[in-house]
Amino acid sequence: MSKKKIVNLYKKKISILKKHNHYYYNQDKPKISDKDYDDLKSEISLLEKENNFLKKLNLSQNLVGAKPTNKFKKVPHLQPMLSLSNAFNMNDMKDFIKKINNFLNFKDRKIQLFSEPKIDGISATLIYEKGTLIRGLSRGDGTVGEDILSNLKTISSIPKFIKGENIPNLLEIRCEIYIGKKDFLKISDKFANPRNAAGGSLRQKNPSETEKIPLKYFAYGFGAVEPMIFKEQSDFLKKISKWNFVINPLSKTIDSLDEIAQEYKKIDQDRSSLDYDIDGIVYKVNDLNLQKRLGSTSNSPRWAIAYKFSAEKATTKINNIVIQVGRTGAITPVAKVDPVTVGGVVVSNATLHNEEEIERKDIRIGDTIVIQRAGDVIPQVVSVDKSRRNQNSKKFIFPEKCLCGSKTSKEFSKSTKKLDAVRRCTKGYNCDFTAKEKLKHIVSKEAFNIDGLGKKVIEQFWSLNFIKEPSDIFKLNYNKIKKLEGWGDLSINNLKKAIVKSKTIFLDRFIYSIGIRHIGQENAKILASFFSSIKDFVKLFEFKNRKKILVNLSDLDGIGETQIQSIDNFFSNDTNSRIIKELISQLNIKDFTTQNKDGKFSNKKLMFTGGFKNMSRSEAKAIAESNGGKVLGSLSKKLDFLIVGDSKPTKRKVDQAKQLNIKIILEKEWNKILNS
Repeated sequence: MSKKKIVNLYKKKISILKKHNHYYYNQDKPKISDKDYDDLKSEISLLEKENNFLKKLNLSQNLVGAKPTNKFKKVPHLQPMLSLSNAFNMNDMKDFIKKINNFLNFKDRKIQLFSEPKIDGISATLIYEKGTLIRGLSRGDGTVGEDILSNLKTISSIPKFIKGENIPNLLEIRCEIYIGKKDFLKISDKFANPRNAAGGSLRQKNPSETEKIPLKYFAYGFGAVEPMIFKEQSDFLKKISKWNFVINPLSKTIDSLDEIAQEYKKIDQDRSSLDYDIDGIVYKVNDLNLQKRLGSTSNSPRWAIAYKFSAEKATTKINNIVIQVGRTGAITPVAKVDPVTVGGVVVSNATLHNEEEIERKDIRIGDTIVIQRAGDVIPQVVSVDKSRRNQNSKKFIFPEKCLCGSKTSKEFSKSTKKLDAVRRCTKGYNCDFTAKEKLKHIVSKEAFNIDGLGKKVIEQFWSLNFIKEPSDIFKLNYNKIKKLEGWGDLSINNLKKAIVKSKTIFLDRFIYSIGIRHIGQENAKILASFFSSIKDFVKLFEFKNRKKILVNLSDLDGIGETQIQSIDNFFSNDTNSRIIKELISQLNIKDFTTQNKDGKFSNKKLMFTGGFKNMSRSEAKAIAESNGGKVLGSLSKKLDFLIVGDSKPTKRKVDQAKQLNIKIILEKEWNKILNS
């Protein structure tokens, strides 16, 4: 090849590399696989090695050598950015208010709420020290976010310095970043929708590229504040508005259920005329002191809820009904439908829930149906248009066997005294379909949180026999992966690092990850608090120890007969035990630590009886736990304190506590302890 041709080839490859750097770093939309990217760089490097004269052209000087492991530095949030629970009708809103009243032990007192349109954008948090913006983070997983300060600073309406009176030394402002509908029309050829455009813009590596995108924001809440100077949500927004933060003009206080319904109807009718997308209204308890008392579950605050707008509907046709198997063995029917757009998303599947739902609605293959999609919920079948049904259609016969061939069954619920609506495969890890779904659960964000090992990758690695059991994740043969299309050195190194990082996991996340039926995140925390260490948790594998432990678990507030039976069933299965033991051997499982090691009830076991004048039993338990205590459900020698409310305490429990020399704390003394 002539020198001229070599130079032209070299320049062409450099040009292609620059183009793909732009797609990746500036548009956040890579158009070739990691492997192809790596191959292109190798070809350029080889040309340079074989032709020294190319180096003199200095064309590869300013090219990015490799994609970074993480585009942005990861930073823990000062306070978790929790998601909101959802309401879909007025009954849900009534339940929300009822739960608040029950938790706070309010009877006739009205609770003022604050309503704000729920912007369909990207959440971020701004941190100010002595009025100066020092950090800006994405929501991330709610616990850890990415440092995107440089990109957030390109939004001119975000104050870089706060000027005014009584500005807290530390102020964390939560906001929603969005792109206006009119602005989006100018860049719609580059992005799928406004939310995608906002997200992609905030993840630009080069802030000068972000600056070209017309990003806007609304401030809606706060995280850490020192000292706390706000008393109400409305007061908070009023003050920060004076400090030049942009707040939503449609936000307002609400005093009754009637006003909730009126405000919902009004904004739902007007939302098409707004220049930004909203998908509901957020209602918050306005009093910040009550917010503090209500606190949060592991997933969402008790004092706020998102009242979603009516689900968008569409008509389509069922082409087939297929069966899917979940991680708990649940057999779920899914309708394969003609693709249809619902709420801006193209839908080709709709859940049919269970065989009772199919029978009740008489859903058949070939039917014309109405489907709806509410929020992020999987589309579901609302109704069947039987007038358009083929005369030769036949009822769908629900299979009594799992896809693995084994028989399925319905569990009897002791609480409802009825058979469960869901049919299940009971083979557990011995069913390939269940085992694969269990793997998807283990790598999920709430469990091991392994970046780069999502559902599609699990499917791929499963089919290639790379991963069949959880412990296989930590024994992957990366040389085999390297031979696969789309897997280059960079993506493999990133996966390797994510897996190594996930080896260290806290006990509560580990318990949740192994997928014991009826054990969610809250239950997992209760169990982790009881066991404290993996050393004690593994005693569940031994039959004799397990029976003793299960008796003690009944003492735990929040762990009932259903959970105890499920734990027993799980560890009675030899395959489960073998698989979980092998997984444990690969991990560093850290002891569970209480929220407050130095709390008033640190390492103490408490039990409550009777009603309280100033708070509900639920609030009293939450206070005890936030102060490092463990709340038990039954009385035993292990108990440190029996807290006795003034209203109708159980005399038997009080007498038993006296016999066992357990310290009894009356309501008056309890209040003194809390106020000390």
